[in-house]
Order: sequence, then structure tokens, then C-alpha cells
Amino acid sequence: MPETARPRLRRGPVVAAVVTLIILAELLIGWRALVDALVQLRTPHWNWVAGALVAEIASMGSYARMQRALLHGAGTKVQMRRHVALAYAAHSLSVTLPGGPVFSTTFNFQQMRRFGASSAVASWCIALSGVLSAGALVVIGAVFGILTRSTGSWRTLVLYMGGALVVALTVRFLAQHPEWLINPARALLSRVNRLRRRPADTGHARLVGFVDQLRSVRVRPGHFAYASLLAVANWLLDALCLWMCCIAVGAHDIGPTQLVIAYCAGMAAASVPIVPGGLGVVDGALVLGLVAGGLTSSSAVATVVLYRLISFGFIIGMGWLVWLVLRSRAGTPRDALAR
Repeated sequence: MPETARPRLRRGPVVAAVVTLIILAELLIGWRALVDALVQLRTPHWNWVAGALVAEIASMGSYARMQRALLHGAGTKVQMRRHVALAYAAHSLSVTLPGGPVFSTTFNFQQMRRFGASSAVASWCIALSGVLSAGALVVIGAVFGILTRSTGSWRTLVLYMGGALVVALTVRFLAQHPEWLINPARALLSRVNRLRRRPADTGHARLVGFVDQLRSVRVRPGHFAYASLLAVANWLLDALCLWMCCIAVGAHDIGPTQLVIAYCAGMAAASVPIVPGGLGVVDGALVLGLVAGGLTSSSAVATVVLYRLISFGFIIGMGWLVWLVLRSRAGTPRDALAR
């Protein structure tokens, strides 16, 4: 065994011990709140739990419709059920696997190619859907931040909305005028080829072909606006699920504005892929946000546990089942992630 490998092997037990101590300390400090939360979870209001589940399913449907609107606007029409299946499967890959966003993006691209979209249209749709989704969350956070007066003024909202719109329109503009990208892309590809000791023009022909495909992408403003509204609806319906979870466990001491602020904080934490599913990170951010919004610690913990059972447990479980079905139709699941 090389000498340089030994210190790395020793770090594993140290990190595990530190994490274990942190978890034990959190359990000791929050034991009372955890016990009270479990009591609240034993007798939830099942009608509100059902409502939360419906809201979460509607949230996933909004995201699927957003991608469908973008593909439809680019000239590729696909049945809604196929987009819903793609949304569930890709979301599960993204959230649960280490490096999940890479697998999710690859899977999205492969499925859209099977839908009949060209490589350029599929790439464009994936990029713009990500931009719209991120921009929608920023705008929602800014709006509700202003409503709680936790941000400076309406200028902040205009700045955030303007920034999100500029990014989205830039992606749309580049899709319509890809020649602006071809020279920088060629230069970057040539440098990569030099590093890999290949001829400088390797891959240039494929790059030009991709750009030619991208020139054919034309999305109507109506489809773009509709997709933007669906991106906002995706987040708000998910926040509605969290609110219904509050009501289901008897936590009525938080207003909608404070709840959405707490939700945005949790989703912002989810954007940092430290652990699969943001386990611990997202939950902690949500609990802190809900407590700051007026809930007791036990009610906040009970709410977050119920919310994660629906948004993580149920939705992710459904997504993996859909992925297995899609893989069984397209090929063996064994090599699905390797493609």
C-alpha cells in the first residue's frame, strides 16, 4: 500500500466519529422536542395529509408541464404522461444518487432524444428549464421577503426579477443565435484537445452540426411565458404541501409569508449537494425557518418529518419505480446509468 494512502484511510473513522458525536449531541439537546413531535405525528389530521399529498403530486405535474411547454414550443410534441414519468424518474436520480444532477441531466437528455427531440433541442430545454426553475425560486423568495420587510424595498424584487429574466432571455437568445457561441466553443474545444494530445480540430465538425440544429430552435413567447408560470407553480405547490403538513400536525401558529420564507431557505439549502436528498441539511434549515416563523420546536420537527415523508419518501419512491419501468422498456436496468 502506498504511504500517501494511509492518512486518507485514517480520516474515515475520524469523520464518522465526529458526525456521530454531532448527531448524539443534537439528540440530547432536542430529545424533548423530538418526543413531542412523535406524539403529534401519531394522530395527524388525515384529510390534510391527503391534501398535502395531492399538492405534492400537482407540484411534480407542474414541473412536467413546464418541460412539455418548452419542448412543444420548440416543435416536439409528446404525451403528457411521458413527461410526468420523466419528471419523477429524473427527480429521483438527482436527489438520491451521489452526483445525482449529472445522472439526472444525462437521463433527461436520453429520454428527450427518445421523444424525438434533436440533441440541440433537448440540451436547450434542459438548460432553460433549470434556469426558469432557479429564477422562479429566487423571485418567490424576494416577493415574500419584501412582504415580511426582511429585504430593503421593492427595488430588491425588481432586481431579482430582472436578473432572472435576463438569464432566461440570454439562454433563449443564444438558442436563436448560436453563432455567438461557436467561436468561443471552438477555442475551448481546441484547448481541451491540446491537453488530451489530440488534433486541434477534433470534434469541430460535431460542434458545427450541433449549432446548426440549435438554429432551428424557435420558441413562441406564449410557450415561454406559460413555462415561466409553471415554474413558479411548481415551487408554490410544494410550499402548499409544507403548509398542509403544518395543519395536519396541529401547527397553526405560522402565517403563509413566514412559511414560504422558511420553505425558500430549505430549498436553498437543498441546492448544495452535500448529502443525497439534502438529508439533515434541508430538514435543519426547514425546522429553523419554521421555528423562526412562530412554531414550537416539536411542531416544526413534526411538520418537517411529515413533509419529507411525502416529498422525499413517497415521491422519490414513485420516481424509482417509474425509472425501473422506463429502463425495462428501453433496456436492462443494469447498464442504465452507464449510458
